[in-house]
Amino acid sequence: MSDTARLAADASSRDPSVGLRAVRALRVLVERLEALQVDNARDQGWSWQDIAVLLGVSKQAVHKKYAGGRGLLRKER
Repeated sequence: MSDTARLAADASSRDPSVGLRAVRALRVLVERLEALQVDNARDQGWSWQDIAVLLGVSKQAVHKKYAGGRGLLRKER
């Protein structure tokens, strides 16, 4: 079974210790994926507003989280 399939199975476990660990791992994965895609969008010239609309958050929220390289995948510039 792949890691992704195992994580999905664990997230629906009846054992709370297994399920909650999986939820935490999924949360970390989602944060990393979001940071990666925000960085990708910015590199391609997308505005903060364009990114915010697709993430379902305000422009201010996405800018505060990722502007200035404060995101999870910040780059040294």
